[in-house]
Amino acid sequence: MGDGARPVRDEDAFDVPVVDSWLRQRTELPPGLPEVKQFSGGASNLTYLLRYDGRELILRRPPAGTKAKGAHDMGREYRIQASLRPVFPYVPEMVAHCNDTSVIGSEFYVMERIVGTIPRRQELGVDLTPEQTRQLCFTMIDTLVDLHQVDSSKAGLDDLGRGAGYVERQVSGWSGRYRKAKTWNVPSYEHVMAWLAANQPQDVGTCVIHNDFRLDNVVLAPDDPLTVVGVLDWELATIGDPLMDLGSALAYWVQADDDWAFRRFRLQPSDAPGMLSRDEIVQYYAERSGLKPENWAFYEVFGLFRLAVIAQQIYYRYHHKQTRNPRFKNLWLPVNLLERRCRRIMRG
Repeated sequence: MGDGARPVRDEDAFDVPVVDSWLRQRTELPPGLPEVKQFSGGASNLTYLLRYDGRELILRRPPAGTKAKGAHDMGREYRIQASLRPVFPYVPEMVAHCNDTSVIGSEFYVMERIVGTIPRRQELGVDLTPEQTRQLCFTMIDTLVDLHQVDSSKAGLDDLGRGAGYVERQVSGWSGRYRKAKTWNVPSYEHVMAWLAANQPQDVGTCVIHNDFRLDNVVLAPDDPLTVVGVLDWELATIGDPLMDLGSALAYWVQADDDWAFRRFRLQPSDAPGMLSRDEIVQYYAERSGLKPENWAFYEVFGLFRLAVIAQQIYYRYHHKQTRNPRFKNLWLPVNLLERRCRRIMRG
């Protein structure tokens, strides 16, 4: 299986010698310029592979176009990972952060590449029996529980939180983001937003949360595909409610018995033989963490709504010609689909 990288698109290119020179002032590198490729899996920040002779680095930068306030903060993303690395070993090792936009036209940071297999949309990338796949699911949830048990004070990340009221802030915040990003071809979601506001529970806890925990954001050990060695994409990480993190994660979890329309937009191989169902994951997480949601429907609807907002924000950039990436052309379709799914869950 390949590394998932491809040649860099012209609109996403940067001056490689300039970046190489900047990096050499901050870390030791092999001689020569790196081979540069671009990862195509993400739909938010742009991610590049810098392949030197004997060393591989990852560069992350924001996308072009209008960005939501507080989004794509490279310094924040870098700092979270640098702080977590000593207490949560699944985080990549940071190399350097650049806040000088004259270097490539935006902030960016560079980190070491974690070698291993990243499950992609169509396949796990490794040969597993259904029993082994089931075990991988348990290991993945164990990793999320481990993150939720990190002492944020020891990591120096307490200042990311804003205290009690996380659930309320999330419902209000994502509702406002959707209204700002709405286009003519998607539903209003007003009924969904009103339901979330009326049914929101109190926070069940406060901890470090990833906010984008998916199969394609974990790295499996090259010599043991049942072992997680890395967790990637910390752009949305913060201090918040752990059940909100789980709900957001399961919004992406399309299982084999879901309807064809929902499976069409599957982003990870969560329907492979042996994969746990969403209900099984919630039950296992509750057993491991000791947190038992009284109204799981709220967290499920919130996760789906949040995913719809993320898709709509990306589509908004395409709709207004702030990006030309053809992958974003039809993102308005899942926004419609997710609204119908939210309504079904709300009806019980």
